Amino acid sequence: MARTREGPGRFLAGMLARPLLLITGIVAYDMRMLFKPTRMNLMKPAFSALALLVSLAACAPAPVPEPIPAVQPIPVTPVAGVSGLESREPDACHAKDYVAALGQPGSVIPGLGITREYRVVEYRGIESQEYNPLRIVFRLDASGNIYNIDCG
Repeated sequence: MARTREGPGRFLAGMLARPLLLITGIVAYDMRMLFKPTRMNLMKPAFSALALLVSLAACAPAPVPEPIPAVQPIPVTPVAGVSGLESREPDACHAKDYVAALGQPGSVIPGLGITREYRVVEYRGIESQEYNPLRIVFRLDASGNIYNIDCG
């Protein structure tokens, strides 16, 4: 069998024979392949609308916040006989009596003749948060020397 060559005339005649326009409600074969309803073709308009809304929302001015009304301070009246915190007196534990030990090694603390409760807090050591105003606290530096003496 010999192949026949289609010339431009035969191709044009074939194209005219196919219905390319929407005449009777049936879309031509070529048009159906071009506009085949797929999930992606149906989602493109939705994405376009979403992009349009986002771009328009970005152009809208920000709402102006309402000014915050000024609040008047509530006067505090002290209540006699009730205290919320323990009072911290300047030197209730008499820490000033041991100022001579500043700069000395921590090993001298037992030999100071302390008759009240005391605590030794080493460098970066853990210390409980209970406050006792009558207890003497010796704080040691990284080399083990006393660098602070206070109450607590």
